[in-house]
Amino acid sequence: MSQPLTRHNRARQVLDEIAAANVPLSDQDRAAKYAKLAESPYRFFRGTNHLYWRDVWHDWRFALFGGLPETQTWLQGDAHAYNFGAYGHHDDAVRYGMDDFDDAIISDYQYDLWRLAISLVLDARENTELSGKGIRKALKALVTSYHDELAHHVEGEVPGAVTLATAKGPLEPFMKKVAKKKSRRKMLDKWTQVTDDGRRFAERPDKLAALPAHLASQLRKAVEEEYRQTLSVAPAEAEADHFRVKDMARRLDAGTGSLGLERYYVLIEGGQEHEHDDVILDVKQQAPPEGWRLMDGAEKRAWRRAFPHEGMRHAAAFTAIAEHPDRYLGWLHLGDMVFSVRERSPYKEDFPTHKLDGAKPYRKLVKQWGRILAREHLRGAHALSPEDPGRFARAVGTCVEERLDLCVEMVTTLALGYADCVHQDYCTFQAWNDAGSEQRVHATSD
Repeated sequence: MSQPLTRHNRARQVLDEIAAANVPLSDQDRAAKYAKLAESPYRFFRGTNHLYWRDVWHDWRFALFGGLPETQTWLQGDAHAYNFGAYGHHDDAVRYGMDDFDDAIISDYQYDLWRLAISLVLDARENTELSGKGIRKALKALVTSYHDELAHHVEGEVPGAVTLATAKGPLEPFMKKVAKKKSRRKMLDKWTQVTDDGRRFAERPDKLAALPAHLASQLRKAVEEEYRQTLSVAPAEAEADHFRVKDMARRLDAGTGSLGLERYYVLIEGGQEHEHDDVILDVKQQAPPEGWRLMDGAEKRAWRRAFPHEGMRHAAAFTAIAEHPDRYLGWLHLGDMVFSVRERSPYKEDFPTHKLDGAKPYRKLVKQWGRILAREHLRGAHALSPEDPGRFARAVGTCVEERLDLCVEMVTTLALGYADCVHQDYCTFQAWNDAGSEQRVHATSD
């Protein structure tokens, strides 16, 4: 008689979690997402944020350097190396930082710091030729720069973003290049075309698809009516014609973890003085952040009292964390689904870490990641407790005081070990996905 073994083994857990997370997707979207997850361990890590949150939600190590009400702040929620990048909005100024808050949540700062550290290991192994020693030095640079930045703001000052004027190290030439090669005109030329009927979205079958008439009508009405009422900082020239919808399209094959969620591009009039002052709104379906799914009943009820729906949560997080919030930030509903609305940035660009030459430039970049993450946490904490905006920095500083080396050692051990686990999980998934693909091919041929 065989013994009754439990299903509590890592391979089974990983496959069950991935299957459950992707149940809502169509067969086509699921296959496309699985293909992206199979590209590399880092891509797998990016697309399985739900695994990370489930693994660390009750991790005892939080108590060592935080784990207190005072060490909570607004988190980015999916912190990883390629969620840093260049961006810019209506003022056409190029900045560098995090500009994606779909998974933003209020919780302990270490969730973000740990995930970023793990992504650093995966990125360094995949895109650079750093040795094990070089990776450890980079992790130390990340953790120390994060805590050093907090230590400089214990009075609650709100620091600014990295701009062309303040960029240092590898970021300086990168941002100059972005500013030179990107612009609103170039973005509109890439995504739209001018016809006899005015500007419309260009034909890009791999990126854009036309909307059915009923959906187009529903979306147009939501943009011109509901969405406008959600704007907290409306453009000064925002008369009714400013938001006149000129064209709409479904956005295809965007993102990794969010693949399968509905997403649309909406072209609105914007200004009327120039040919290239139209605005592209990015309308993206919002789901609860991964951390929310792990809350108990009381926590979820409290969360819903604060944020009745995910559009409000996304806007609150964006406003709290971002140094320069988008003035087109808002939300709308299509049936039972809620969508965030924001301007598509003309300057969106990821930093190509594979082009860095050696360990020293990589450490310089990583130090900027640590400082930027700390600044975003500081701004998030300021929004949560404006009466004492320095409380978060002081609380974290007290937890780490005179034990920074131990903190670095703990995060380094965790990041290296979890990156190994991600690689193992990736191999498990890849074998399972390959076997499933073969079965589907045989079923089709039969």
